[in-house]
Amino acid sequence: MAITGVIIRRPVDDLAEAIPFYESLTGETAHRFAFGAVELAAVGPFLLFTAGEQTNRIAQVAATLTVDDLPATEKLLTGLGAEIIAPATATPNGHRLIARHPDGAVYEYTGP
Repeated sequence: MAITGVIIRRPVDDLAEAIPFYESLTGETAHRFAFGAVELAAVGPFLLFTAGEQTNRIAQVAATLTVDDLPATEKLLTGLGAEIIAPATATPNGHRLIARHPDGAVYEYTGP
């Protein structure tokens, strides 16, 4: 199992206002999309979203970690004492699970 990428989740006060800064910082164009009622923008390694009541679920996850083998990662996580709080499920981009580490931090893991 190897972590191959990290996406940093960042709540912002105003999505439209924040995007130009992150585009300039990363040199990448924002990809805007919705997740339920929440508007988000992916800009390089950053996932921006407006903080609010509807985003509590998104904000509780510190980051998204891309891995090369999700089943092996799940096995490693549980063996190290992590709690799987959302089991591996299919998504349009592969599969994902959400785990709470023994220190209380919550991460989303994505992979094939």
